[in-house]
Amino acid sequence: MERALRFVLLMGIVSLLGDTTYEGARSVMGAYLATFGISALLLGLVVGIGELLSYGFRIFSGYLADKSQRYWAFTFVGYALIFSIPLIALTDSLAIILLLIILERLGKALRSPARDTLISFATAKIGRGTGFGIHEALDQIGAVLGPFIFFLILYMGYGYKEGFLILFIPTFLLLLTLLSAKQSYVGEEVRKEGDNGLSKVFWLYIIFTIFAVAGLVNFQLLAYHFKIRSIFSDELIPILYALAMGVDAISAILIGKAYDKLGLKCLILIPVLTPISVALSFGANPILGLILFGAIIGMQESIMRAGVAEMTGMGKRATAYGILNTGFGLGFFIGSFLMGILYEISVDYIILFSLIIELMAFGILMLIIRRTKG
Repeated sequence: MERALRFVLLMGIVSLLGDTTYEGARSVMGAYLATFGISALLLGLVVGIGELLSYGFRIFSGYLADKSQRYWAFTFVGYALIFSIPLIALTDSLAIILLLIILERLGKALRSPARDTLISFATAKIGRGTGFGIHEALDQIGAVLGPFIFFLILYMGYGYKEGFLILFIPTFLLLLTLLSAKQSYVGEEVRKEGDNGLSKVFWLYIIFTIFAVAGLVNFQLLAYHFKIRSIFSDELIPILYALAMGVDAISAILIGKAYDKLGLKCLILIPVLTPISVALSFGANPILGLILFGAIIGMQESIMRAGVAEMTGMGKRATAYGILNTGFGLGFFIGSFLMGILYEISVDYIILFSLIIELMAFGILMLIIRRTKG
C-alpha cells in the first residue's frame, strides 16, 4: 500500500507540473485571444473544436493502449506534447497559436486514458475515490500555481509572451518526475483483475457525463465575459481561475473520500450545483459562481473517473477511460458552441440552457443509481 500511495503522489506531482503549464495558459487564453479581435462565437467554436479533437481522440488512444499494453509509452508522449504551450511565446501568428493549443490537447488525449488506467490499478488497494481524489488535488495545485504565475507576470508589467516563456521550467521538471513515477509503479493489480467488458450501465454513465459537462460554462467564455464587460481587470482574471482551481483541489479530496463510502450518489451534486454556478457566474456574484465552478470540476475529475474503474475490468480499462473522455469532449463541445451562440443573444439563455440540460443529466443519474444500487 505504501508503494502504491507513493506512485499516486508522484503521478499527482506530474499532473501538478502539467497543470502549472497548461492551466496557467488556459487562465488567460480567452483574454489573450481577445487581443486578436475574435468574437465570442469564434472563441466558443475554436475552444469547442480543440476540446472535441482532444477528447474525441481518446477513444482511439485508450483502445490502442489496451491493445498494445504500452500504457507508459502513451503517457510519456502525451506529457511531452505539453511543450506546445510555452512555444506559444515564440510566435505572433494566430494560426500557429491555435495549432499549438490543439497539439497540447492531442497530447492530453494520448496520455489521459493510459495514465488513468495506471492510477486505477494502483488505487485498488487504497480506495479509488481517495486515490483519484489525491491525484486531482495535487493536479489542481498546479492549476493554482499556473494562473498565479501569469498574475505576477502581468502585475509586474510584462506581457503574455513572457508568461508563456517561463512555462518551459515546469514542463522540463514534469518529465523528470514522470521518470521517477515509472520506477515506483506497482503493477500487480494488472494480473489480478479480469476483463468484464463494457456494460449497459457504463454507456448510460457516458450519456450522463455528456449532459453534465455540457451544462457547465467553460472558463474561457467567462474570462471573455469578464474582460469585455470590464467586470475584472486583466491581471485579476487568472487569480480568479486560481481560486476556482484551489476549490477544485479541496473538493476532489472531500468528494473522493465520500465516494469510497457512499458510491455514485455523490454525483448528484453535479447536476444540482451546475446551473447555480452558471447563474451566479454571469449574475450578481461571479466569485461565488466561480467557487461552485471549482467544486464541480473537482467532482468531475475525481469521482467520475473512479466510477469508471468500478464498472470495467482491467482489459477494457483504458478503452473505457478513452470513451469517458470522449464523452467529456463531446459535452464540452456542445456546451461551448451553444453557449457561445447564446451569449451573443443574452446570458439569460445560457442560464436556462444549463438548467434544462442538467435536469436531463439528473434523471439519467437516478436511473444509473437504481440499476447499480450505488
